[in-house]
Amino acid sequence: MAQTIIHKAETRGRANHGWLNSYHSFSFGSYYNPDRMNFGALRVLNDDTVDAGMGFGKHPHDNMEIISIPLEGDLEHKDSMNNVAVIKNGDIQAMSAGTGIYHSEYNNNRDSQVKFLQIWLYPNKKNVEPRYDQLTLNLEDRHNKLQQVLSPNPNDDGVWIHQDAWFHLGKFDKGIETEYTIKKQGNGVYAFLLSGEVAINDQLVGTRDALGIWDTDKITLSAKTDAEFLLMEVPMEF
Repeated sequence: MAQTIIHKAETRGRANHGWLNSYHSFSFGSYYNPDRMNFGALRVLNDDTVDAGMGFGKHPHDNMEIISIPLEGDLEHKDSMNNVAVIKNGDIQAMSAGTGIYHSEYNNNRDSQVKFLQIWLYPNKKNVEPRYDQLTLNLEDRHNKLQQVLSPNPNDDGVWIHQDAWFHLGKFDKGIETEYTIKKQGNGVYAFLLSGEVAINDQLVGTRDALGIWDTDKITLSAKTDAEFLLMEVPMEF
């Protein structure tokens, strides 16, 4: 029988640094909740807003798969692999930190905020060679259907990472229904609502709420309003 856990938007941790307003679905920084450490291999889901002209200075990571999904505005990326790039709404960025990287992320716009999701997954291989991947997605491919934006396979749609994980984005009109089939036995799905209301296995989930589901082969989704959401299928044991 399917197991579920719901994380309402208002139960998330919050850090307001002035230039950065961040909501944490899982323990991060000064927010610590022993019941909210991870969902399987999903370790971090931060819902970040960065003020104009501000950003994250150069800092290190290792042995983590790091995914950024911009929701609004432009974010400039620089890293120790000599990558310099700008990611914006419609893009997805993935980094395998592996043996170690440094990077920075800045909002170089002078008059507008940047909003993006920062997501960390534990990898299935340690100490890999660091790598960077970025892709511009076709927004039409998520209108009333599920658009795959990440997988373990370099030849599949979307970016790829060192983990048996699949991410899909959907932007559904009210009344649209679909079914999602788990791609690997033992995986679960963490669904995060960007906007609107969706019934997931008959559980109503609203804007910035999340629902985790595991011990099931498939889930059903029914948009109760116009809605946008991210499905993250990840291993529950890793």
